Amino acid sequence: MREHETISRTAGATVLVLVAAVCAAGLADVLRRRRGRTRERLRGGFAPAPPHTPHGSPTIPRQQRTSPQEETVHLTAAERDAFAGLVRRFTEET
Repeated sequence: MREHETISRTAGATVLVLVAAVCAAGLADVLRRRRGRTRERLRGGFAPAPPHTPHGSPTIPRQQRTSPQEETVHLTAAERDAFAGLVRRFTEET
């Protein structure tokens, strides 16, 4: 058997074993959760499951507001004139 065939077979077998292990771990997790929920139902009361963070990764917190707060800045007359001059300059260059 040639060397490159051995390497490709070994790599392929390794990938297949890793995929199988990940699938088995996922299946075990699903079955464990289902078993816990079934036990709760049998005890008479069903409490909602606590929020789950998959594999310990942090979650993004929910936004508190639906839109950003409106911010206003009061400009002096000189600042307004300077800003208007900048806008004219930028529009002339394009």
